Amino acid sequence: MRYNRPMARSISFAPTPSETLGQRIAQLRARRGWTQERLAERIAASRVAVSQFEAGLALPSERTIVLLAGLFRMEPTDLIAGTSYPSAKAERLPAVACRHTEIELQLALLRRDIEWAGRIGAIDELPARWEPVLAGLEAIAADLEQQTLLRQARQELALALRPLP
Repeated sequence: MRYNRPMARSISFAPTPSETLGQRIAQLRARRGWTQERLAERIAASRVAVSQFEAGLALPSERTIVLLAGLFRMEPTDLIAGTSYPSAKAERLPAVACRHTEIELQLALLRRDIEWAGRIGAIDELPARWEPVLAGLEAIAADLEQQTLLRQARQELALALRPLP
């Protein structure tokens, strides 16, 4: 004789993820107008790896999460919040990620130099120092945002070189 017993259901108190980590990565990438190839170059991974992350077929390592968070200008924990990223891996993530590119660093230094050169009257020396740097940065500009930053920096340098009326 067989008894029909109801099967026990497992109860989970963990919050249900609102989206997958792959969906979040894809959305953040698309908002910046980057292709999977462009994102892959910026995190030193293959396009296939990025595709697999976005499709949920592979899970990014802690290192990759930190790199992605920095590129997307957020903290690693914010990138994974509300997703099914394993808590054991999440515990190993650093609290902050570097969010600045080499281009942003160099442009901050350019602005500092413009200010100082203006104070000491050496503004005419700036083009010789900064034109080669800006040309090199333009060669490595990875996206429209970086190209726009460089264009603005060139305008700031040109304005600084204009004689006062």
